[in-house]
Amino acid sequence: MSRNYTYFSHRDCEYFPCHEGADRDNFNCLFCYCPLYALGRDCGGDFDYLPSGVKDCSRCLYPHLRENYDAVTERFGDIVKAMEEK
Repeated sequence: MSRNYTYFSHRDCEYFPCHEGADRDNFNCLFCYCPLYALGRDCGGDFDYLPSGVKDCSRCLYPHLRENYDAVTERFGDIVKAMEEK
């Protein structure tokens, strides 16, 4: 069975790839806006917090790697729970 739905690369996007140093041949744009962002420090990605308190994910490629699709979607329950707690 095909799993084409797990990967989309938008090479015509003016920002592609939006992360410096990313592998253009393995850059998944499906999670352009990372759903894990809402998990804060528990997202599992490579991030920093700026002095202003804003989460900076510019070094993080976790949701953009083809092989991480299942790992990202498995966290949707955690996202729902986090939103219920707010």
